[in-house]
Amino acid sequence: MKLFQALLRRKELQNKLDRMKTINVKELFEVKAQRKNVTENIDDIIAQVPKMTFSQFNAEYDYYAKQLRQIDAFIQQANYTTETDAPKDLLEDYKQ
Repeated sequence: MKLFQALLRRKELQNKLDRMKTINVKELFEVKAQRKNVTENIDDIIAQVPKMTFSQFNAEYDYYAKQLRQIDAFIQQANYTTETDAPKDLLEDYKQ
Protein backbone atom coordinates (compact mmCIF):
# COMPACT_ATOMS: atom_id res chain seq x y z
CA MET A 1 0.00 0.00 0.00
CA LYS A 2 1.27 3.44 -0.88
CA LEU A 3 1.34 6.03 1.89
CA PHE A 4 -1.14 8.29 0.08
CA GLN A 5 -3.59 5.36 -0.10
CA ALA A 6 -3.25 4.77 3.64
CA LEU A 7 -3.84 8.47 4.33
CA LEU A 8 -6.95 8.47 2.14
CA ARG A 9 -8.24 5.30 3.79
CA ARG A 10 -7.69 6.82 7.25
CA LYS A 11 -9.68 9.90 6.24
CA GLU A 12 -12.46 7.77 4.77
CA LEU A 13 -12.70 5.64 7.92
CA GLN A 14 -12.68 8.69 10.19
CA ASN A 15 -15.47 10.30 8.16
CA LYS A 16 -17.54 7.12 8.34
CA LEU A 17 -17.13 6.89 12.11
CA ASP A 18 -17.96 10.59 12.50
CA ARG A 19 -21.20 10.08 10.54
CA MET A 20 -22.08 7.03 12.62
CA LYS A 21 -21.56 9.02 15.83
CA THR A 22 -24.20 11.56 14.76
CA ILE A 23 -26.93 8.93 14.38
CA ASN A 24 -29.55 9.15 17.10
CA VAL A 25 -29.35 5.52 18.12
CA LYS A 26 -32.44 5.63 20.32
CA GLU A 27 -34.66 6.78 17.44
CA LEU A 28 -33.02 4.47 14.93
CA PHE A 29 -33.68 1.26 16.85
CA GLU A 30 -36.98 2.02 18.52
CA VAL A 31 -39.78 -0.21 17.30
CA LYS A 32 -43.07 1.67 17.05
CA ALA A 33 -46.42 0.04 16.47
CA GLN A 34 -49.94 1.36 16.24
CA ARG A 35 -53.10 -0.69 16.19
CA LYS A 36 -56.47 0.61 14.99
CA ASN A 37 -59.79 -1.13 14.87
CA VAL A 38 -61.11 -1.03 11.32
CA THR A 39 -64.13 -3.25 11.85
CA GLU A 40 -65.26 -5.63 14.56
CA ASN A 41 -63.03 -8.46 13.24
CA ILE A 42 -60.24 -6.54 11.48
CA ASP A 43 -57.43 -4.47 12.94
CA ASP A 44 -55.12 -2.16 11.01
CA ILE A 45 -51.56 -2.45 12.33
CA ILE A 46 -48.87 0.07 11.44
CA ALA A 47 -45.32 -0.68 12.55
CA GLN A 48 -41.93 0.94 12.06
CA VAL A 49 -39.19 -1.63 12.40
CA PRO A 50 -35.48 -0.81 12.31
CA LYS A 51 -33.37 -2.11 9.44
CA MET A 52 -30.72 -3.39 11.83
CA THR A 53 -30.37 -4.22 15.48
CA PHE A 54 -28.30 -2.23 17.92
CA SER A 55 -25.78 -5.08 18.14
CA GLN A 56 -25.37 -5.02 14.35
CA PHE A 57 -24.81 -1.27 14.41
CA ASN A 58 -22.34 -1.63 17.28
CA ALA A 59 -20.46 -4.42 15.49
CA GLU A 60 -20.17 -2.30 12.34
CA TYR A 61 -18.94 0.70 14.34
CA ASP A 62 -16.37 -1.48 16.15
CA TYR A 63 -15.18 -2.94 12.84
CA TYR A 64 -14.52 0.50 11.31
CA ALA A 65 -12.92 1.78 14.53
CA LYS A 66 -10.53 -1.20 14.47
CA GLN A 67 -9.73 -0.58 10.81
CA LEU A 68 -8.99 3.07 11.64
CA ARG A 69 -6.65 2.10 14.51
CA GLN A 70 -4.80 -0.36 12.26
CA ILE A 71 -4.34 2.07 9.37
CA ASP A 72 -3.24 4.77 11.80
CA ALA A 73 -0.62 2.41 13.27
CA PHE A 74 0.60 1.63 9.74
CA ILE A 75 0.91 5.35 8.96
CA GLN A 76 2.74 6.03 12.23
CA GLN A 77 5.19 3.19 11.53
CA ALA A 78 5.89 4.61 8.08
CA ASN A 79 6.28 8.06 9.61
CA TYR A 80 8.94 6.91 12.09
CA THR A 81 10.90 4.72 9.69
CA THR A 82 10.93 6.81 6.52
CA GLU A 83 13.69 9.25 5.67
CA THR A 84 13.11 11.96 3.10
CA ASP A 85 15.39 14.07 0.96
CA ALA A 86 13.86 17.35 2.04
CA PRO A 87 15.78 20.52 1.23
CA LYS A 88 18.20 21.42 4.03
CA ASP A 89 16.85 24.96 4.32
CA LEU A 90 13.58 23.57 5.69
CA LEU A 91 15.34 22.84 8.97
CA GLU A 92 17.55 25.94 9.07
CA ASP A 93 15.88 27.49 12.10
CA TYR A 94 14.97 24.18 13.80
CA LYS A 95 16.75 23.39 17.06
CA GLN A 96 16.52 20.08 18.86
